[in-house]
Amino acid sequence: MAAQRSSLMQSHQSWTDDLPLCQLCGVGSAPNCVYGPDGKGTQSHPNEDGHFCFSTDCCFLYGVFNGYDGSRVASFVSQRLTAELLLGQLSTGHTDADVRRILSQAFDVVEKSYFETIDDALAEKANLQTQLPEVSTHGVYPSAQTQKIAERLKALEQEVSGGATAIVALILNDKLYIANVGTNRALLCKTTSDGQNQVIQIGRAHTTDNDDELSRLAQLGLDPVRLRQTGLISGQSSTRRIGDYKVKFYHTDIDVLSAAKQKPIISEPEIHGGQSLEGVTGFLLLMSEGLIKALESAHGPEQVNQEIVAMVAAELAQQSSLEAAAQSVVERVKRLHHDAYVSGRQRAPHCGRHEDMTLLIRVVNYTLADGSLTPTQGGRIYPVSVPYSNHQSTSKTSVMLSLVMPAQGTLTNGSNTASTLEGDTPTAGQSPTATLQSTNTHTQSSSSSSGDGSLFRQRGSQAAQPDETGRVPPYVDFTQFYRLWGSDHSEGQGLSGDLGPQ
Repeated sequence: MAAQRSSLMQSHQSWTDDLPLCQLCGVGSAPNCVYGPDGKGTQSHPNEDGHFCFSTDCCFLYGVFNGYDGSRVASFVSQRLTAELLLGQLSTGHTDADVRRILSQAFDVVEKSYFETIDDALAEKANLQTQLPEVSTHGVYPSAQTQKIAERLKALEQEVSGGATAIVALILNDKLYIANVGTNRALLCKTTSDGQNQVIQIGRAHTTDNDDELSRLAQLGLDPVRLRQTGLISGQSSTRRIGDYKVKFYHTDIDVLSAAKQKPIISEPEIHGGQSLEGVTGFLLLMSEGLIKALESAHGPEQVNQEIVAMVAAELAQQSSLEAAAQSVVERVKRLHHDAYVSGRQRAPHCGRHEDMTLLIRVVNYTLADGSLTPTQGGRIYPVSVPYSNHQSTSKTSVMLSLVMPAQGTLTNGSNTASTLEGDTPTAGQSPTATLQSTNTHTQSSSSSSGDGSLFRQRGSQAAQPDETGRVPPYVDFTQFYRLWGSDHSEGQGLSGDLGPQ
């Protein structure tokens, strides 16, 4: 039986081999990590996330999957869901209602198909459990035969346990549809006419913090107050998930779910769309729960969406490929999480570990930078005001210029060292909020100066004294910045390269 199940699963791997990959998206990822007392990280289990990004003659399909207790379910869903959606099920003649119905049916078929693959293992497990005698008071089985049964039961449990959450995006007829099951997230970032980034979170996580989910569960006879207090259900925060046979078949054995009249933990997706993408310029982000939680742990949950979008916009302005941009953002979040842990500050207790992280970026009428620059290292991205002109060169892409705030440590400039501010990372209310556009794709803000090291001027130990005009000499010299800005923007504007305060 085990050989038959293995053969069946291996056959799934060929279903999507001939589908063309979408060239308008990039994916970045990082494995889970647990930090030791010395700040060094180790991977605690194999990567359990999954993703896909395909294009066909009529549509585009993207997905990010967060597996737990193994990668089996996430892998199965990512392969089988594609087969349920891209083998003729969708066409340009379908209405919004048709698309939502097809998406919902696909998730239902995929979960049923998954449970079919573990039916034999579940039956064998149930049979062996009836043969297992009572365990002794010391937890030792009385014979070699029962010990063998116990070992087989453990192997079967590893084979059938686990589940996955999923976020899927479909673009059909220039409309966007999002299907969500669980705790991953979709963000649509639109660039407005004045150059701002409008961030839209599509849907909410299915947890006990979601009032709609609590209402659904309450209608099944469960206590919403107790559910909210419990938080985790069978080890997971999601109230919707794919697989996980324990909460699907044996929910009556789980105390907090035992009163449910029907299956409380479901795989039915919450579907949004279609949302027209006609005339939209920007990008779509699909993020696994691990990426979201890592940034929330490091900086708090208040501004996670805005921070992720700012990071992506900054990397798209620097990288020449979407894959590099997505990976750079994931690496940045990983560094921020690690830095928060080793800092020993307020957020450190929340950052002892992070789960697998996956980010999928899909651009919508968005032009990448002409060249590739090194991703900004460490720190936190904030928008920053810079000189703006709407006389843009056609060879330059309008992007948001970002200022990188160091996470910790010191700023070294030649022989001078300027300590960063002590205390916790600034809150949203403390961070800069003014935003203007930059038309220079090759401008990169950095936490350290370049060139001759003249950004931070040498200061003596005495406090600065005002001159005859009553002004205090500046600590920071922006001469090089204004010179570069002026030379880059003087063409076509009739401006000299001598910009800056007069």
